[in-house]
Amino acid sequence: MVKIGVISDTHFIDTNKVRLPKEVFEVFNGVDRIFHAGDVISQEVLKQLSKIAPVYAVRGNMDLSGFTKTLPETIVDVIEGVKIGLIHGWGPPQGIKDRIKGKFSPEVRVIIFGHTHHPEIEEKDGILFFNPGSATDKIYTLYNSVGLLTIDSGKAEGEIVEL
Repeated sequence: MVKIGVISDTHFIDTNKVRLPKEVFEVFNGVDRIFHAGDVISQEVLKQLSKIAPVYAVRGNMDLSGFTKTLPETIVDVIEGVKIGLIHGWGPPQGIKDRIKGKFSPEVRVIIFGHTHHPEIEEKDGILFFNPGSATDKIYTLYNSVGLLTIDSGKAEGEIVEL
């Protein structure tokens, strides 16, 4: 069994005051790795998360300068036989799943994304779409959240955790 912490849209405007909520560290305690689905904004976010577990991150539409603009647009990883795609996303919330799905091969069974700030887990067309919401920004949502993704014996299960 592999447990993955999932986070997105950390959006620290003042990069000198980057401090992830303590609940993120509590929820991610014991995870095997962390996926950040973009809009990292500050490398300090990845440094803080890397104290918990190895971090894999993609760039978002707000990652326009410095280190974050060098992050890849997508990452594909295979964990316990499950092919997982990581992407930020773009455009309006309507139709985002169809847009991001087109960036991956048909073998991808889980797509982790961000951008909308709205936490959701939905299975559609045989793919588990997983958006953890935003851990630090409440625009477009009522609460901050992160996610946990468990991969066990070829099956993926997601959970949204309100902070």
